[in-house]
Amino acid sequence: MSIRVLIVDDHHVVRRGLVFFLRTQKDLEIIGEAANGKEAIELANALNPDIILMDLVMPGMDGIQATKIIKEQQPEIKIMMLTSFSDQDHVIPALEAGASGFQLKDIQPDELVTAVKKIMDGENQLHPKATSHLLANLSSKGKKEKKLLEELTKRELDVLKEIAKGKSNKEIAASLFITEKTVKTHVSNLLAKLELADRTQAALYAVKNQLVD
Repeated sequence: MSIRVLIVDDHHVVRRGLVFFLRTQKDLEIIGEAANGKEAIELANALNPDIILMDLVMPGMDGIQATKIIKEQQPEIKIMMLTSFSDQDHVIPALEAGASGFQLKDIQPDELVTAVKKIMDGENQLHPKATSHLLANLSSKGKKEKKLLEELTKRELDVLKEIAKGKSNKEIAASLFITEKTVKTHVSNLLAKLELADRTQAALYAVKNQLVD
């Protein structure tokens, strides 16, 4: 079975070059071309490709917005970003939008084909620059969360753990032998310190940071 590919790029020469080369590959079938994000969404719905090679910066709707919408509508479609931009401001949003790969346009043609096939086999394919940005982003997030947690008092930490167990203020008060009013104070303090909006976020935060047994 051939891999059905949709190519999205606002530069006609780049798009045609990709089509010309990829059509020489016996395992790939080019089923469509789009010049912007809006066209990409329409063709993704109409043609149901296996994978989309998506440019990042395009007029009208960019590749990140298009990727997010396509992945919401058809999560089974794989998307590889193929771009000239490798800075963190482009890499992280693209991956968060649901891209399975991130490659630069200076990639060797044969390497591009290999990357497409690996993505279809379930592997994420990231350019080394994209990988370093992703790791740096995760590392800085982890450090920030650890630092915020260290600002909590022991009692606030206890309350956070109880919130994660789904307990009400009344139940937390009974468990920790303090008043409900005190619990409320601890809850508002820990939400402020951890920069969270509500108890649900606090519960998720506690689970994510392995504070729950």
